[in-house]
Amino acid sequence: MILAFHKPYGILSQFTKQEPEHRTLAEFGFPKNVYPLGRLDWDSEGLLLLSDEKEWNAFLLHPSHGHARTYHVQVEGIATPIAIAELRKGGLIQGRRTQSCEARLLEEPGYPPRNPPIRFRLSVPTSWIELKLTEGKNRQVRRMTAAVGFPTLRLIRTAISGFELGDLAEGAWRELNPRQRELLKK
Repeated sequence: MILAFHKPYGILSQFTKQEPEHRTLAEFGFPKNVYPLGRLDWDSEGLLLLSDEKEWNAFLLHPSHGHARTYHVQVEGIATPIAIAELRKGGLIQGRRTQSCEARLLEEPGYPPRNPPIRFRLSVPTSWIELKLTEGKNRQVRRMTAAVGFPTLRLIRTAISGFELGDLAEGAWRELNPRQRELLKK
C-alpha cells in the first residue's frame, strides 16, 4: 500500500513525539505498519508518501534513480533571472555540491494562506519559484534559495516523480491506485 498525504505545516514526518508539544503523523489515522518514504521538515508542507512496502524507500529516495521532487517555494524578494540561473546550476551547501536542477519563476499559485501565516513585511515583496530536485539533502531547498539571496518563507512539495499532490486537502490522505503507483515509476 502507498498513501499520499498532504502534510500540514508544523507536523513532524514521524509517528513518535520527541517533545510533548510536537505534532506527528500519529494524529491522522493512518493504517498500521506504514512509515514515511522520506521526509518533509516540520516547517514544510505538501506531498508526503507513506507505505508498508519497503522496496519503495530506496527506489524513490536514492538519487541514482533520478526521481524528481517538485517544490513550490515562496521567497522573500522578487527572484531574479540571475538567481534562477544559479539555482539551476546547483551549488555548494555545507561543503557539498548539489546536483543541477530545474528552476523557474512561478506566477502567484493561489495557495490558501498558511496557518500560522508566513512572516510578512510591507516593504519586502515576495515571489514564487518552482524547483525540481533529484536529491534531498537536509534543508536543501531552503539553503539553496538563501544562497542566491532569496530566503524561503514557505515551502510546499507538489510532486514526487510523476505523481502530483493535486487537490488533496491539507491533513488528508488517500491510497494510490495502480495507475498512480505507475506515475511514481516515471
